[in-house]
Amino acid sequence: MVYKIADNIVSPIGWTTEQNYDAIKSGCSSLRNYQNYEGIPEDITASLFCDSQHAEMHIDGLTRFESMVVHSVRGAMESSAIDLAGKRVVFILSTTKGNIELLADHPDAEEEYPGVCAGRIVKALGLKVTPVVVCNACISGLSAIILASRLLECDDYDYAVVCGADCQGQFIISGFQSFKALSAEDCKPFDIERTGLNLGEAAATIILGKKKEKDDCWGIEPGCVRNDAFHISAPSKKGDGAYLALSTILAEKDISLLAVINAHGTATLFNDQMESLAIDRAGLSGIPVNSLKGYFGHTMGAAGILETLLTMKAVDDHCILATRGYAELGVSGNIHPTAESLYTDKTDFIKMLSGFGGCNAAIWCTHDDSRKAVPTPRKMKSVHRVTVSPESVVVDGVPMNTESRGKQLLSYIYKHCIDDYPKFYKMDMLSRLGFVASELLLNAEGRHALDCESERAIVLFNRTSSLDTDKLYLDSIIRPDDYYPSPSLFVYTLPNIVTGEIAIRNGYKGETSFYVLAERNEEVMNEILEATTCDHTIKSMITGWLDYVNDEDFLADFVLHVIED
Repeated sequence: MVYKIADNIVSPIGWTTEQNYDAIKSGCSSLRNYQNYEGIPEDITASLFCDSQHAEMHIDGLTRFESMVVHSVRGAMESSAIDLAGKRVVFILSTTKGNIELLADHPDAEEEYPGVCAGRIVKALGLKVTPVVVCNACISGLSAIILASRLLECDDYDYAVVCGADCQGQFIISGFQSFKALSAEDCKPFDIERTGLNLGEAAATIILGKKKEKDDCWGIEPGCVRNDAFHISAPSKKGDGAYLALSTILAEKDISLLAVINAHGTATLFNDQMESLAIDRAGLSGIPVNSLKGYFGHTMGAAGILETLLTMKAVDDHCILATRGYAELGVSGNIHPTAESLYTDKTDFIKMLSGFGGCNAAIWCTHDDSRKAVPTPRKMKSVHRVTVSPESVVVDGVPMNTESRGKQLLSYIYKHCIDDYPKFYKMDMLSRLGFVASELLLNAEGRHALDCESERAIVLFNRTSSLDTDKLYLDSIIRPDDYYPSPSLFVYTLPNIVTGEIAIRNGYKGETSFYVLAERNEEVMNEILEATTCDHTIKSMITGWLDYVNDEDFLADFVLHVIED
C-alpha cells in the first residue's frame, strides 16, 4: 500500500482540490455550450478554461498544456511539508495528447513528443528526474497511479509525483465528433436518455509516498489493468476487461467497507452499459455508483486522478456525490447510480475507468492500513526476441531473408509469415509494425496455449507516441473547405491501440500498457517492467520498444519474457 501525501486540482471551477470539491458538492458544473469553438462546425458542450484563466496559469517559455500541469503540481508540492528536491522521486505524467495542438503550426517540433514535454515540465518544477509519460487512452490517470504505486512498493523511489492533464482543441474534439460520441447538452451518465459525453479540461496532481506522513491519510492498494480483447474502439458487451480488473482488486477484500464505486460513467450508450454489467458480474450491485462527468466532462488524462481525489474528499466528508444528469436507470446491469448526494459512514471506495484499445483499470482506496501485504517484483527470463527495422528482420539472432525494405517490408512480412488477418491493412503503421513483430515473436514461441488468457501482459515504450498517424489525421481537419474527420483514423492517434490490436488477435485479457520516454532508456524501461511483475497474476509479457517515425525510420525491438515465481 502507498499513501497520499498531497494533491491539487485545477479546473475551470477551482484552483485547488478543496475549491473543486466545494463547488461540485453544491451542484455546480463547469459545462458550457460553445458555438464554432476553434472553427469546429458543430456546437459542443464542454468544460473549458477561459482566456483569463489560461493567462493566470501561463508560464513564460511553456505551452498552454505545460503551464496547466506545472500550475497543478506546484499547488500540490506547496501543500506538502516535504521538500522533494534531492529525494528519490519519480515524476509520471498522464496524458492522451499533450501538446497536440502545436502540430498544425510546428509539425516537426520536438515539444510535441510527450517525453520531451514532460522533461520541460520537470525542469520548470526544479526536479532532476527522468519523467515517464503514460499514454493509455482514457485510463491513463489510473494507469499512472498504478505504476507509481508499483515503483514505490519495489523501493525504486520514496515519492511519486503523478499529474494527469489534457487540453481540448480542434484535434481531439473533432475526433470524438467523428465517432458521434459527443452530446450537444449536458451529459447524463447511466440515464435512459443519455446521448453522449462532454469533454473537459483539467490538471490533477497526487503525490504518493511509501510511508504515512500523518495519521488517517488515504492509502491506495495495488491496482489492476486488464484488456477486453474485443475491439479497439468499442467496449466488450459483457464488460470482460472491467470485470477482470474489478475481480482482481476484490480478492480477499471486504466489500462491506465500500462507500461507493466511482465509475467512468461517460454517458455514452455502450460504455455505461458495459460498466453496469461488469459491476454486477463482480458482485458489487449493492454498492452505490456515481460518475463525476456531469461536473467536469471527460477530462481524459486527468480523469483518473481528478475523480479519485474528489472521491477521497467526499468520503472524508461522509458524502457520496450525486451523479449530475442522472434521473432514471438506462442500463441493464443491476447497479444503483446516485441521483442525489448521500450520507456514508463507510471508509473505502473503488475507482474504475475504461478506454479505447480495450483497456480497463481499477484501484481500491482505503483508510485501513492494516492490510500490509506488499506485492513483490519477480524475475523475468527472456525467451525470444524479434527486431524489425527498415533494413532488416532478426528473429532470435537469425536474420530473415526479405525482398523488401522500408514500409513495404511490413507488408512483405505479413504476406509471407502471417497472411490470415486482413484487418492488418486497416491498421495505422505503428500498429502494423507492432503486429508483425508480435506475430514473429509468437511464431518463435510456437504459440503455446496459455493456462489463462489474462496471464500475458503487453507493455510497450516509444518516443514519438503516435505522431506519424497524428499528422495524417490533422490533414483531414486542418482545411475548413475539406473537413472530413475520420473515426477509423482518429482512434489510431492513441499509441496504446497497438496493444489492443495484439490483445484482440490473440485473445489476451491481461494488462496492456503504453509508456512514452524522451529517449530510449533501458534502465527506466526495466524498472517499469520489473514493477509490472508485482501483479502476480501475470505469467509472461510481450515487451519492447516500438516507434514509427516515418516510412523509412522505424523500429520494433520485442522480447517475450517468462516471469519466474
